[in-house]
Amino acid sequence: MTDQPNGHNPLPTETAPAGDDGPQVGVLAQYVKDLSFENPNAPGSLQKLQQVQPKIDVNVNVNARKLADDVYEVDLKIEVSAKQDEETAFVVDLLYAGLFGIRGLPEDQLEAFLVVSAPSLLFPFARRVIADATRDGGYPPLMLEPMDFGGLYMQQRGSNIEGAPASVN
Repeated sequence: MTDQPNGHNPLPTETAPAGDDGPQVGVLAQYVKDLSFENPNAPGSLQKLQQVQPKIDVNVNVNARKLADDVYEVDLKIEVSAKQDEETAFVVDLLYAGLFGIRGLPEDQLEAFLVVSAPSLLFPFARRVIADATRDGGYPPLMLEPMDFGGLYMQQRGSNIEGAPASVN
């Protein structure tokens, strides 16, 4: 792997002693790729907050792809909709991503890292972005419950007809 323009190796070397070829993983960057907040019925929906708490629906998807040797991008797509009665209060769509440098991780562990461990590292930051967006939209900050990405991964693998793991692009 080549050095970054700033002269630093993108993967942490402190985690493995010299001469150890064990797995090394580093978060190279994390960022908002896309963020949308819709407040279609404001100010009426904000006034209704006193009488009707919104019903919150959350959908989460994870996608991972290889960008270069030892570099993967993991996308965490979170869609939140809130309804009061049958009227939309707000909708938040967030695509939060991270770049991960991965070296020496066995191939049979790579997929699990990319769809379980990596999103687990990204989630607290994505959660904060959603809380800020809902607060800035006039609602109380929406604090999403922690996600069990391992359970979601096992559920997806169990529902796969062939029993083969989902592919990582």
